[in-house]
Amino acid sequence: MEYGAILKACRKRAGMTQEELAERLHMGQSDISRYESDKQEPTISLFKAWTENTQSPEVMAAFLLGIDGVTMMQQIMMTFGSAIGMILMGA
Repeated sequence: MEYGAILKACRKRAGMTQEELAERLHMGQSDISRYESDKQEPTISLFKAWTENTQSPEVMAAFLLGIDGVTMMQQIMMTFGSAIGMILMGA
């Protein structure tokens, strides 16, 4: 399963840079980049720490319940889509 887009969406929704999240997770920015680009698969403990640090507990719950990544992304976008659109549109 590819987690990169989900992890990146959690980080961006939290308004964090890769550097900020890396500091919180005690790793390098390049590690964050590898996870977000699906070059490395996160352990369950890292996935948990990531969702805790980005205040995305619903992502961890969905993961544990076996909800696929597409469904998770759709839920994130439905919940926060308007805010993301405003940011992208420069509002």
